[in-house]
Amino acid sequence: MQLPTAFQEKYRHLLGDEATAFLASFDEPSTGAFRSNPLKNGLPKDTIAHASGRVPYVENGYFGPVNGKSLDHVTGWVYSQEPSAMYVGEVVDPQPGERVLDLCAAPGGKSTHLIAKMHDQGLLVANEIFKKRAQVLASNLERWGTANTVVLSERPDVLEPHFPAFFDRILVDAPCSGEGMFRKEPAGIEYWNEDYPAECANRQRKILQSAMKMLKAGGTLVYSTCTFAPEEDEQNVAWLLKKYPALEMVDIKKYPGMDDGRPEWADGNPELTKAVRLFPHHIQGEGHFIAKLRLTEQPVRPLKVKRAKKHQRPNEYHATKQSVTLFEEWRQVVLPDVRFANFVQFGDQLYALPKEMPSMVGLQVQTPGLHLGTLKKNRFEPALALALKLQPTDTPHRLLITKEQWRQYVHGNIVQIDESLPNGWYLLVCEEHTTGFGKLVNGTVKNFFPKGLRF
Repeated sequence: MQLPTAFQEKYRHLLGDEATAFLASFDEPSTGAFRSNPLKNGLPKDTIAHASGRVPYVENGYFGPVNGKSLDHVTGWVYSQEPSAMYVGEVVDPQPGERVLDLCAAPGGKSTHLIAKMHDQGLLVANEIFKKRAQVLASNLERWGTANTVVLSERPDVLEPHFPAFFDRILVDAPCSGEGMFRKEPAGIEYWNEDYPAECANRQRKILQSAMKMLKAGGTLVYSTCTFAPEEDEQNVAWLLKKYPALEMVDIKKYPGMDDGRPEWADGNPELTKAVRLFPHHIQGEGHFIAKLRLTEQPVRPLKVKRAKKHQRPNEYHATKQSVTLFEEWRQVVLPDVRFANFVQFGDQLYALPKEMPSMVGLQVQTPGLHLGTLKKNRFEPALALALKLQPTDTPHRLLITKEQWRQYVHGNIVQIDESLPNGWYLLVCEEHTTGFGKLVNGTVKNFFPKGLRF
């Protein structure tokens, strides 16, 4: 790989004798990996069969490829994720019932990891400033099968007054110079120059200042990057510790091949050794930096909650009585033992909002919780997100389909059923994977798999 001369000189200076092995690692192939989804009702055996081993620091992590058109992937039983990046979610270590913010969340690998560790209990706010990337984030979380996640698309400073001292844990997986991903994404080299890490560091500090206003006393802030640059890593953490005396470093467990943070690359503060560096010449994965900090006491001046002005049109809506009635009539037949609450309605779309979520007025909302379905004239059509959240045992109205029938379904075709069953809505299940809803009419399953996802 042709690395910039200035990049090579920088790391020869910083790494000394290690530099030769470090630079040589860029010519090695990147390592594919994936996590299985503990929110589902089994293991993705087909994908695991092609794994080459376990990721030692992630309980449900495996080295190996993922087929993007496989049953395991399309139904959210696996998430393809670079192995070093997997350690970020392990370090955040959110607990069920907590309020958690993933501030720079797209494309969703870390968000899916966080909500899985939370057992989909509590609240995860996954935010991505860029609209198109927020759509990808929402799609990946939908496939993962989560009910207690809200996807927003806002600048971090806009979020501050909506969530003052609100979150138990905040992850800032900051946009960075991407040096640690050069091997996997060589196009990133084109954007690199000697000043780029410092430019990124300035942007990262603004994001971190917003995060601090949303972190409550006793809460945890995890700051991570996929770069080797000290300007964006140790130096930013050193800046945090000086700017916020109530922050303290938390020691991160180091597995074989993981390195301590380098105090000598910042202000010499020995606390920086508690951070972790993942170098590709030491570990099977790409480059990453992770620091974990705890806020011991609340800032002196708490922010005031932002209120919408009278002339502003709120972008959250309580569902109408008629809409809820249509849904409940459908649910009582198809999902008699499953309950939902906190209904909100965006246009003709019905959602179940997580109970921990405060007002969304004034925010750009991509997904306000679990997408239940679409409200039609005098009827309700269930969403794919609802199907992917359910387990096969959640409804007696389930229809077992073969792998070949599933291929017809995701292609957008109707599916013929031999057995005699009453007409109506059914949860389609293939090899224990919930795959979506279909409407059975006289032995033919009408296809409701989203057109934009068909293949």
